[in-house]
Amino acid sequence: MRIFRPTTRFCLLMTLVLLYSACGKEKRNVEKVGIIPQPVEMEFKNDVFVMDEDTKISYPESFARVAGFFSDYVANLSAIRMEKTPEDAKNTIVFKEDSSIDNEEGYKLSVQPKKIIISASSPKGAFYAVQSLRQLMPVALEEGNYKEDGDKEISIPTVEVYDEPRFAYRGQMLDVGRHFFPVEFIKKYIDLMSMFKFNKFHWHLTEDQGWRIEIKKYPKLTEVGAYRDSTIIGHYYDEPREWDTRKYGGFYTQEEVKEVVKYAQERYVTVIPEIEMPGHSEAALASYPELGCTGGPYQVQGIWGIHSNIYCTKEETFTFLEGVLDEVMALFPSKYIHIGGDEAPKDKWEQCDVCQALIRSEGLADEHELQSYFIQRIEKYLNSKGREIIGWDEILEGGLAPNATVMSWRGTEGAVEAAKQHHDVIMTPTAYCYLDYYQYKEDKEKKEPLAIGGYLPMKKVYSFEPIPEELTAEEAKYVLGSQVNLWTEYIDSPEKVEYMEYPRAIAMGEVAWSAKERKDFDDFLYRLEPVLRRLDAMGVNYGDKNEDGEPLPEAK
Repeated sequence: MRIFRPTTRFCLLMTLVLLYSACGKEKRNVEKVGIIPQPVEMEFKNDVFVMDEDTKISYPESFARVAGFFSDYVANLSAIRMEKTPEDAKNTIVFKEDSSIDNEEGYKLSVQPKKIIISASSPKGAFYAVQSLRQLMPVALEEGNYKEDGDKEISIPTVEVYDEPRFAYRGQMLDVGRHFFPVEFIKKYIDLMSMFKFNKFHWHLTEDQGWRIEIKKYPKLTEVGAYRDSTIIGHYYDEPREWDTRKYGGFYTQEEVKEVVKYAQERYVTVIPEIEMPGHSEAALASYPELGCTGGPYQVQGIWGIHSNIYCTKEETFTFLEGVLDEVMALFPSKYIHIGGDEAPKDKWEQCDVCQALIRSEGLADEHELQSYFIQRIEKYLNSKGREIIGWDEILEGGLAPNATVMSWRGTEGAVEAAKQHHDVIMTPTAYCYLDYYQYKEDKEKKEPLAIGGYLPMKKVYSFEPIPEELTAEEAKYVLGSQVNLWTEYIDSPEKVEYMEYPRAIAMGEVAWSAKERKDFDDFLYRLEPVLRRLDAMGVNYGDKNEDGEPLPEAK
């Protein structure tokens, strides 16, 4: 049977329609459903599959982890316990390995009256099929009603889906340097990412305001660098300044990092750590003052913005950073290590005898080329260990490191320049991807809840096109995907993280996954309605208005 591409509002036929169950029982209500991100191809049928206490699960050993994830999900939220069956029998959830599906993250999902078939060429694809299937299941399941009531039947609308992502890199960045968030929330954050098919968690772990990862070779990084004595109240440019003088901080032990990495791996999310250099490093300098150009004194900063104290280019610094990165690499199996490279003022280097001597001995033109030298040394070390670097687009200044991937944030110009040099790029321009900007006009006008500034409504996030028009088709191949970023200067709680992230991050999830020609904001809003009810059930504190401050449909 041919699967067709649904038109706008096609999912309307799934709104509270009455359908017969697969086993000929009484008619059942099936609530409105929709899948986000929008699949490549999808066709709903006028029937349901009923999952009950007799439902079995079948899978090859290669898909055991994904099948176990789905089975546990159902068991944790209902009274249904699915036993494995070797037979491809009726009333069965069947996982099949299908080598004809070229994209390792692609899948086919066939919900039939008597069985559900999930086909993929890899466990990743099967996992994303499960995430789509989850969105087809009743919201009441997430609310715990099925478990409390001992309900042993779950009705799922019949549908045929073929799907695969447009981009291989689909990222979300969370800054824990300015404000620290507990491990349990980081896990919830990863759960939400995976639900909308994001696959890269960029974990920003070091900053002027706090060092958040245990490094056993350098214990002062967390003994000293993880805590600040005070924190500015309000915007950092407000005058006169007010201060919260309570000690603030925290860090993740190596065991906690391992726990997060494993949790993410089980959800096919790669954790990419960021260790900032040469700038945004004052927490490290406060811990080890000898690594700066002046010797200090330095302090873990309680005020936001750009700070002039950065790592000195002396040999001791490179020895230190290699030691740090050795432990980071042991914790994170990611191919990429993000090394920052942004917002590094050069005035201390201009006045430093060691830095100036290095410029002369290496035949460098200026301090910008000195930063390029710094980044290239770190890249060479990481490459020798089988890893690659990502840096913010400032790493283009003074010459790009040979194998670096550029994360373009100051507009798209850095991405265009890097792609034309045949370097991989990740698109994250502030105008579309910075979720610390105000999402509602009324929030911006009232400055409540406080944000860093700017204005980025969900509709604008959704309008983003990751391929810059200046690139040729060949150059466009270097665009790996897109990422939304959440800097947390003004975001001090998990609840506010969720408010700023959602539902805007969901819009970027569709931008990064779905085909360009499939994008339709009105249709996205329609499919978002049941998703918001699901977020309610999951206890997510999402933003519930449109850009004009009007409530989103069915939100809260």
